[in-house]
Amino acid sequence: QVQLVESGGGLVQAGASLRLSCAASGSIFSINDMGWYRQGPGKQRELVGSITTAGSTNYADSVKGRFTISRDNAKYTVSLQMGSLKPEDTAVYYCYAIVGIDRRNYVYWGQGTQVTVSS
Repeated sequence: QVQLVESGGGLVQAGASLRLSCAASGSIFSINDMGWYRQGPGKQRELVGSITTAGSTNYADSVKGRFTISRDNAKYTVSLQMGSLKPEDTAVYYCYAIVGIDRRNYVYWGQGTQVTVSS
């Protein structure tokens, strides 16, 4: 079993910064890509960004230049540093990890953490 536990959500004002963290634990042989999705009120879940094991990142256009993803491969953690937050960033944020187990890849998800940005 693999568990992803997120932390760091909350209520902030527009323009503020917030950092989300996600830690994976369990029967992990390797972790490939990690990243974050979000789902706003009445919206579909969308990719916020991802990061490879080597540290290459990819971001949604809506967060480029404001959000930064980082990871610690030794600790199986991924973080999302969010800056210049806007009300439209309000969403439940989910981390994910593509985990290698017995030569197969599986996608695991965190439980989600609420981020609310007030105007």
